[in-house]
Amino acid sequence: MKKNRPLILVTNDDGINAPGIRLLISIAKQFGRVIVAAPDSAQSAKSHSITIEGTLSYKKIEKTEQYAEYAISGTPVDCVKLAIHELTSEKPDLILSGINHGTNTSASLIYSGTMAAAIEGSMNGIHSVGFSVCHYDTYLDFAFTKPYIEKIITKVLENGLGQGTSLNVNFPVVEAEPIKGVKICRTAVGFWAEEFIPANHPHNKPVFWLSGGFTNLEPDAEDTDDFAIQSNYVSVTPVKVDFTDYKSIKQLKNWNL
Repeated sequence: MKKNRPLILVTNDDGINAPGIRLLISIAKQFGRVIVAAPDSAQSAKSHSITIEGTLSYKKIEKTEQYAEYAISGTPVDCVKLAIHELTSEKPDLILSGINHGTNTSASLIYSGTMAAAIEGSMNGIHSVGFSVCHYDTYLDFAFTKPYIEKIITKVLENGLGQGTSLNVNFPVVEAEPIKGVKICRTAVGFWAEEFIPANHPHNKPVFWLSGGFTNLEPDAEDTDDFAIQSNYVSVTPVKVDFTDYKSIKQLKNWNL
């Protein structure tokens, strides 16, 4: 690839043929050279998992001076790692992940393969953004996200992001009411309450379908990502990997372990 424009790596967790990534690819092409490295099948809720038992493989779909596309037999983080270390000799300037079916606000961030790919990018010193839509319709038209994605990409390329920071961008459900704007948010405190639904198995093995619903523990907190999308705003949350509970450090030191 000729080094005359930024190199943008595009990935996702819904699989390389998902409509969300196809739109994201078309948007990325406006800004630079593009390399697509995405799972060859759906990898939703894989979080930051990687393949350590078994091998990874890829299929080259297309390669030109300005564009390359690969389908990879692994997780979203596998895709980012393989792309950075094997599929290009040049470090990407930007990683874009998505556009995901389903919201990745609050606790969903922990499970998200979409955001794991973006976080992996930030861990490697690459500006990274994950995009998700609070909708599960297979035939959803993602076009309404385009102007917002274009603006966010422009701002990231112009200004960069802090060391180790990626952006978690979530779009509300768009039906009768238009999007009101963009809010910079923190992650809402909440959790998924699981329900395991038993199912029949031809050999009488115990099998279950995972179901359940999300519980927001602070539904009225207006500075959170979940409140933003419920109020018909696009939420933008800066995310870092540091899991340290700094408030507890002093308390633990007093334990005299």
